[in-house]
Amino acid sequence: MVTCALPYANGPVHIGHLAGVYVPADIYVRYLRMKGEDVLYICGSDEHGVPITIKARQQGCSPQDIVDKYHKMIKDSFTGLGINFDIYSRTSSKVHEANASSFFRRLFDNEKFITKESEQYYDPEAKTFLADRYIVGTCPKCGNPDAYGDQCEKCGSTLSPDELVNPRSTLSGAQPEKRKTTHWYLPLDKYEEWLRQWILEGHKEWRSTVYGQCKSWIDGGLQPRAVSRDLEWGVPVPVEGAEGKVLYVWFDAPIGYISNSQELLPNSWEKWWKSEDTKLVHFIGKDNIVFHCIVFPSMLKAYGDGYILPDNVPANEFLNLEGGKISTSRNWAVWANEYLVDFPGKQDVLRYVLTANAPETKDNDFSWKDFQTRNNSELVAIFGNFVNRAIVLTHKYFGGKVPAAGELLPIDRETLAQVPEIKKSLEANLEGYHFREALKDAMEIARLGNKYISDSEPWKVAKTDMARTATILNVCLQICADLAVAFEPFTPFAAEKLRNMLGVSLYAGTDHRKGEQETVNTYKPGECEALHTVDADAPQAPQSGIVLTWARLGEENLLPEGHEIGAAELLFAKIEDDAIQAQLDRLEKIKAEKEAAAAAEAAKKVVPQKEECTYEDFEKMDIRTATVLAAERVPKTDKLLKLTIDTGIDTRTIVSGIAEHYSPEEMVGKQIVILANLKPRMLRGIESKGMILMAQQGDGKMRFVTPQETVTNGSIVG
Repeated sequence: MVTCALPYANGPVHIGHLAGVYVPADIYVRYLRMKGEDVLYICGSDEHGVPITIKARQQGCSPQDIVDKYHKMIKDSFTGLGINFDIYSRTSSKVHEANASSFFRRLFDNEKFITKESEQYYDPEAKTFLADRYIVGTCPKCGNPDAYGDQCEKCGSTLSPDELVNPRSTLSGAQPEKRKTTHWYLPLDKYEEWLRQWILEGHKEWRSTVYGQCKSWIDGGLQPRAVSRDLEWGVPVPVEGAEGKVLYVWFDAPIGYISNSQELLPNSWEKWWKSEDTKLVHFIGKDNIVFHCIVFPSMLKAYGDGYILPDNVPANEFLNLEGGKISTSRNWAVWANEYLVDFPGKQDVLRYVLTANAPETKDNDFSWKDFQTRNNSELVAIFGNFVNRAIVLTHKYFGGKVPAAGELLPIDRETLAQVPEIKKSLEANLEGYHFREALKDAMEIARLGNKYISDSEPWKVAKTDMARTATILNVCLQICADLAVAFEPFTPFAAEKLRNMLGVSLYAGTDHRKGEQETVNTYKPGECEALHTVDADAPQAPQSGIVLTWARLGEENLLPEGHEIGAAELLFAKIEDDAIQAQLDRLEKIKAEKEAAAAAEAAKKVVPQKEECTYEDFEKMDIRTATVLAAERVPKTDKLLKLTIDTGIDTRTIVSGIAEHYSPEEMVGKQIVILANLKPRMLRGIESKGMILMAQQGDGKMRFVTPQETVTNGSIVG
């Protein structure tokens, strides 16, 4: 059983989600199914929690409206990218509500929870308790005035509402107050020793990030964790006296894996969750490690009844975009639904690039130039080029039929012998969740074929030796068949297109998507070679009777002599500069809008008031109006202007650091206000007599303080 972290239904999925969770999981599932493993592939939308209620309030609609919109958008994006779960359900379903309630009730009845009274923030005007995200205030670390009660999105600091300066409710703007409330807690400390043995002693093979994060939590001492919240949106706590309380989303969401299994297989779901023959693998991002490795296993342990625990949790790091952290709130992302519109027919390119840049051991970066280069230089120039030449030449010289292989030369034997060796590495990397390295292995087969056909030059050999040409193209077509298998996990659309060109089909494993009554091909791995399962909506390959399986990858004579192949079609198309520039322009616009918004926010900031002064202090300052007669830049400086001004008293020179804000031409004729009796000062060899009064915004921009109407030079300001 393979599960994927339930995406949060308050927005579309982006490339960070895809690279971190869903593409690697899909690669793994496709591989297992080709091997003949019976796989249940589970996911669904996480539809409860505070961010959804906040978005609903912002958009003036119900939380259900929000989750309905994004559930469909996310599901369609997955389908569009070839990520076909056996079931993609949702935590707002009736099945899940009943299941989550039952799960809580059993733990409650068996006294697995403890109750604790605590003080939480309450909005006296909205008359409701406030989740951390409903509280905003000034970040104590960076001064951001709109930091949330759990995190400052400007500096990234993790916060608590108690740390905010001048906290206020997002519901009413009122200052929240502390009130007592009671909640149920799962005492994780009771499972600490068991978790230590199970993870720290029993799963040292887990990725270092996963193992290290678990060790840090366990060594730091686990604390009871609340399983309920004071909210209206969510699964109601199913006990008396719990009005206005729902299950906390971290408790509610992982139960969704079980609920979705029950929804799909109501009569046989338990074999997937309670059989020792089932291997459970959670694909998640690193921000979900604690929930899947510590919290959810503790919940299952507390529940009992034979639930299995994850065999592995191959969590990925984060993917950045063009050197910056992906941010949904700032729209700094590549959204899956928009990609499918902007790059129709190029689902595989995104899958390929995200796998090639997979953040498996450290954060990695996605750039549009790299995206273009990998498509044009690898998929088009190596994989696609090789396949196209092999098929086109077969049609040109042998009427589209696989030619007979004559005596193999050393180059032929050595080339074919490398495929089984590459397969071993490919399998080891797939089994070990090293999908980036596995993709390199698959591409190595394409490189092998491309080099072979270039070195052998069948288009030249055909002029003098058709028998040798036949052997070369036979070898090329066998490698094409290998590629149709090896690339199925990574680029399934291209792999299917290639199989259609070769006139073969593929055993793709058990299909659970139609539920129990219509499940097909539940056969043993040894029986797979005579079977073929395809998506009913996918283009069908010619019924040649040739069925490829993972076991046959690297096998000799996958395509027999005389087998008829289809016409050549381009597997991949070149991506032009203008398509990439459009994406870069979009990001540049987002960046400019972000900077403009930040500048506008900064401009609102004011410095604290200075110390009090007396009227006598103020009276000493001679502030007058004046007019600029001439202006020029001070040589070898970027900031200084030399101004000649008429003060009504005299004509004098003032040197002012305003060259970054105003040109000399803009200054001539401008009426200004000066501090006339400021002691003269030498600046760059020029005597400056006075200072211009200006207003400086929080963003550093300078503006003149001038009379609303033109007045006589030398008029006193006071």
